[in-house]
Amino acid sequence: MLHLARYSSITPSDFERALGITVGFDSMFDRLFGDIQRSEAPSSFPPYNIRKDEEDKYTIEMAVAGFSQDDLEVELKEGVLTIRSKTDKDEKDYLHRGIARRAFSRSFTLSDDMIVKGADLVNGMLTIDLEKIVPEEKKSRLIEIGQTVESKVKKLN
Repeated sequence: MLHLARYSSITPSDFERALGITVGFDSMFDRLFGDIQRSEAPSSFPPYNIRKDEEDKYTIEMAVAGFSQDDLEVELKEGVLTIRSKTDKDEKDYLHRGIARRAFSRSFTLSDDMIVKGADLVNGMLTIDLEKIVPEEKKSRLIEIGQTVESKVKKLN
């Protein structure tokens, strides 16, 4: 059993030693711990929701009032979905500026079987549709015992 100190710093090599029987999880741990290192000072701007619409469909909603489509950038790179603003310097002289148009960058680590279906900006709300794709070979199934010549596999779903 693995016991960790309350505020210990866990590294991927710690998991490698503790979970020596795993195969192929190294990139997942690298992405996870990379996100932890990147988000040392978490910001609450802009506010967002993550909604589960169906068994395998999700939506990220982000309130980006004051930003247009040209001001936003959505990028998926190596399993990390990043939403960032591309604000230019304003030439206008404001007497009061109450609408936040500050620069931001927010990242979400996606699982390997998650794909981005699309993004839309309506009335200051950026929505990003995600879908989890489960291949046939990963779906649950029953394997009959005693079939040596030809395996008979029954699907549960």
